[in-house]
Amino acid sequence: MLSIESRIGSAPKPLIAAFFFLFLISVPAWSQTGKPSSAAELAAYTGADRERLLLDGAKREGKVVWYTTLAAEQNKQLAAAFEAKYPGVRVETFRTGSSALTQRLLTEAQARRHIADAIETTLPGLLTFRDNKLLLPYTSPHLAAFPEDAKEKGPRNLVYWTHARESYIGFAYNKNFLSAADLPKNFDGLLKPALRDNMGLSGDDTGARIIGAMVKTKGEGFVKRLKEQNIRMHMMAGSALTQLVAAGEIFASPSQFYSATNVAAKRGAPVAWIPMDLVVTNAGGAAVYTNTQRPHSALLFADFLLSSEGQKLLEDLYFGSAKKDYGFNRWYPEKSGTLA
Repeated sequence: MLSIESRIGSAPKPLIAAFFFLFLISVPAWSQTGKPSSAAELAAYTGADRERLLLDGAKREGKVVWYTTLAAEQNKQLAAAFEAKYPGVRVETFRTGSSALTQRLLTEAQARRHIADAIETTLPGLLTFRDNKLLLPYTSPHLAAFPEDAKEKGPRNLVYWTHARESYIGFAYNKNFLSAADLPKNFDGLLKPALRDNMGLSGDDTGARIIGAMVKTKGEGFVKRLKEQNIRMHMMAGSALTQLVAAGEIFASPSQFYSATNVAAKRGAPVAWIPMDLVVTNAGGAAVYTNTQRPHSALLFADFLLSSEGQKLLEDLYFGSAKKDYGFNRWYPEKSGTLA
């Protein structure tokens, strides 16, 4: 039997040339040079020198354009920390609401105006971007620390995004008006007589989501019983409703963010927060735009948000980390396919 070498040696030269051509194009370009070069290759790179490779490239690129829904005081702190850690790489931030950010990126992509590099937004926008093939699947040395629920799986063991920060919706109350005996430990506790006529509910998506959690956990019959508690509907965001709780205009609300409650408490308000049976979780994911013009910077920034340092900064801003177990059950409505 002829060996592979002898078979090749006896073949016509044009055939040999064709064979080696096919072999070469089947091997990733960076495996020939030893280093990745394209955005897709960089995104999948797991070498020990990943951070150095990304940083060197990011310095050449000079900046990262970050599209985010984080409030200005929050995104500025993160940008400043990134710039301090990686001198020579500037963060140019565009901040707006989730719907506006989604529409902007879709419009820019359609017009082939590729401005964004890194993206941080909530799950509805990320799902839209994924479905429109606008996200670059990536890996990160920090992914192993995150649970599977916090990662949107992509091809080849890559991810489309990872939860960089989480906000939790639960029961907030004014400590001056409710005693320990009055406080609920779960959704059933919302039926306590002391809470009748004294609770408010946000009329925006936050309120709708907590009602969805109640239906999922206790059924529609429970929500009908809860209606007898005469909960007042307030057409305002959950964070604004926190101020009414702090002022004592209402004693409590089951549609309050942990972050907003703790910010108010830090400023001296007599408020506290309790998780219920199922905690509605709004997640913001770290992603990379598929047409990024600065892939080194974009990936370096995503890695930073997911690093222990980035997660600590976000926790200092009163966000939760998907890496940690806080002792309550999280629920991501978008992932369940249930309107909440």
